[in-house]
This record gives sequence, C-alpha cells and structure tokens, in this order.
Amino acid sequence: MIKGVGIDSVEVERVKKIVERGDSFAKKVLTPNEFAQYQKMKGKRKVEYLGGRFSLKESFSKAMGTGLGKYVGFQDVETLWDESGHPVMTSTKYAGRIFPSITHDNHEIITFVVLEDPE
Repeated sequence: MIKGVGIDSVEVERVKKIVERGDSFAKKVLTPNEFAQYQKMKGKRKVEYLGGRFSLKESFSKAMGTGLGKYVGFQDVETLWDESGHPVMTSTKYAGRIFPSITHDNHEIITFVVLEDPE
C-alpha cells in the first residue's frame, strides 16, 4: 500500500549559481557517498546531480508528510545508482520501499518519490 507521494522541482540556473560558489552547500545537502560521486563530476552534470539530490530529498520529506527539518534532514536520505544506473533511495527514517524518479532539462529538475508501506 502507498504511504505517501512527494514531488519537487528546482531551477537549474539557481543550482548552477550555488555550484559556482563552492562546495559548502553540497557538503550540507549530500551524504558522504553522494558527495564522493559529486566530486567526480564537472560542469552541467555536477549541477544536475546536486539539484537532483536536493530535490529528491525534498520530495522524500513531502512524501513522509514532514518536510525537511526537525524529523527528516539532508543526511537521513541518500540516492545512489544501482549497477544499471537507476536511482536507489534509502533512508534512516523509513523502513518501507522507496521509489524515486528524476528528470531534468536545461531549465528545470523535477523529482517524484513514492513510499510503499513496509509489510
């Protein structure tokens, strides 16, 4: 059974400006594993990755019904790739299955998360 759904979007240009200022925001938002992947990227791909991970965490917190803050923090949610390149999201705050989706173009990054109740 579905526990919750969340959607979020981020402007690419806004994230680009953040990336140009250095790594402080990335270190705050990304888990150590995510940050290791982020450091290997350059240019547009780096912007898409940071914006996507930020937006996925927002979508997750909305699906939980809490928003980011007191109950769900940036470090409580991680999205890495499986061997096929698909995003796999895990969280220290949720034991059920998590289904993330992410898309982007030159202007917008959009994410969607579905939470399935643990059985």
